Amino acid sequence: MLLARLRVTTTSRTSVHPIGRQIQAAIEGKVGRDGLLLISVPHTTCAVTMNEPEPGLLDDFAQALERLVPWDSRYAHNVGSEDNAAGHVRANLIGHQVLVPVADGRLQVGAWQDVLLIECDGPRSRTVDVRLLADTASR
Repeated sequence: MLLARLRVTTTSRTSVHPIGRQIQAAIEGKVGRDGLLLISVPHTTCAVTMNEPEPGLLDDFAQALERLVPWDSRYAHNVGSEDNAAGHVRANLIGHQVLVPVADGRLQVGAWQDVLLIECDGPRSRTVDVRLLADTASR
């Protein structure tokens, strides 16, 4: 069941955005006691993962993506008007969804974890879908 559809506006071609607080706010009162959420992005050049939201580390992620999959490499997809093959490859390396457990209506993430949206071809307005896959106790 779709619980929420969030919008995240990104600010650069490659950027990392902590979105756990937005997700928590969106599920308030919508999940019983315990459950399992699927967090997904329906975009081919955007990704979602879990990690620490420390600002220096977020910059490190973006820089690592540039080293691993540089924009200025030659890509077959970039023939003609397309120039975003690197964004597609980056997003596929990271993934388009994560599963997050919920207990007592709260996201169950580690002390240093957050859900991170990774923009791989921005700036853009992105959609984040939050779906309830399991709800083990009624509200």
